[in-house]
Amino acid sequence: MSADSYNQARPSISQQARRRWVSRIVTALMGLSALLVMTPLFLVLYFLIREGASALDWHFFTQLPKPTGEVGGGMANAIVGTLVLLGMAAAIGVPIGVMGGVYLAEYGGERTNDVIRFTADVLNGIPSIVWGMVVYAMLVVPFKTFSAYAGGVALGLMMVPMVMRTTEEVMLLVPQSYREAGLALGIARWKIITVIVIRTAMRGIVTGVLIALARVAGETAPLLFTALGNNFWSHNLSEPISALPLQIFSYAISPYDDWHRQAWAGALVLMLLILVTNLVVRMLSRGRPQS
Repeated sequence: MSADSYNQARPSISQQARRRWVSRIVTALMGLSALLVMTPLFLVLYFLIREGASALDWHFFTQLPKPTGEVGGGMANAIVGTLVLLGMAAAIGVPIGVMGGVYLAEYGGERTNDVIRFTADVLNGIPSIVWGMVVYAMLVVPFKTFSAYAGGVALGLMMVPMVMRTTEEVMLLVPQSYREAGLALGIARWKIITVIVIRTAMRGIVTGVLIALARVAGETAPLLFTALGNNFWSHNLSEPISALPLQIFSYAISPYDDWHRQAWAGALVLMLLILVTNLVVRMLSRGRPQS
């Protein structure tokens, strides 16, 4: 290339300065966008801590709600009820979702898998209140009672498509050479899947399960149709059971200032539970297999 051609192709000083300014402006806009994305989370945490931190004490975690109009009490039954419902939801949603994901990743045909994936994506988009209405018609109306079973089934059904799609994606990340090596050694296919593939993808599967649990932990609408809630300890799963979202909803719409304060505290506890779950997910995600 001649000197004249090189000088013509080389950007002028003014063009270089313009590009630097454009780069700085775009970088600033990207940083502002990232800050705007995080702002709602900071606002939520700020209001929850400001309004609810004062109500967090030992009584809040150990006592039952006080009768209407009385000051004090806690949400011990709601905290335990939330854990019970999440345990029941996991017992339903995790086995079905994981086995469905294994089928999609290892056994299903292309056309069959497309139908199942489409169905799972549609189920993921169904509003939670619709799940509550469906389970209400399935379990509450026939048995003529609200129950923890109905609430667990509603949350478990919501978990199934999320766990299934996550399990499939994680298992597809396991290198195909792992399966081929197992087949070359004469190992049965089911044993390759359970001992090699699932074990390799286990960290990612657990991550998907935790994300699904965090997703359903704050659901209120399906529990209004199924678990209903109460202000006492639940010793029978076939009876109504309390949960943090239900207690928060009940207290938030009440006319009592102390209940409003406890509703903020319950929302703060629920938010911290979800944050801790997401932190565990981030820690587990660091070790996900790469193809």
